[in-house]
Amino acid sequence: MYKRILLAYDGSEAGQKALLDCRDIAHWSQSAIFLGAVMSMSVGVMGIEGGYYSSEMIDQEKDRYQTTLNDGLRRLAEAGYQARGEVLVGEVVPEITRYAGTMQADLIVVGHKHLDNWAARWWRGSMSSTLIEHSPCSVLVVITR
Repeated sequence: MYKRILLAYDGSEAGQKALLDCRDIAHWSQSAIFLGAVMSMSVGVMGIEGGYYSSEMIDQEKDRYQTTLNDGLRRLAEAGYQARGEVLVGEVVPEITRYAGTMQADLIVVGHKHLDNWAARWWRGSMSSTLIEHSPCSVLVVITR
């Protein structure tokens, strides 16, 4: 069964639900849990106005992701689970699949929120379906509405 689970964690409502499901699966299968929070460089390097952020601003953004990751690790620790985590820097799907391969994950867990607005669905695309196509292992998509 699953021995190494990677949770793609972003602290969102969908991510929180995925954390709970991941915890349940880890308990059932006696798995090690790893959290990966991906800081996209397209967001971290280039601002909304098209200007570039300074290295100080990038460090602040990385600290924000580390805080989110630490919160997820704390929630798991409070529930009696030991987990490790890492802030990954790059594009979400390639970074998650690379990290999953490096840590030899058996399962990737990711949260997904259904969007009601068709324009929002079109604009955002589906990270979950892209992850499934490129994953080196099974993927569990935890749905929230």
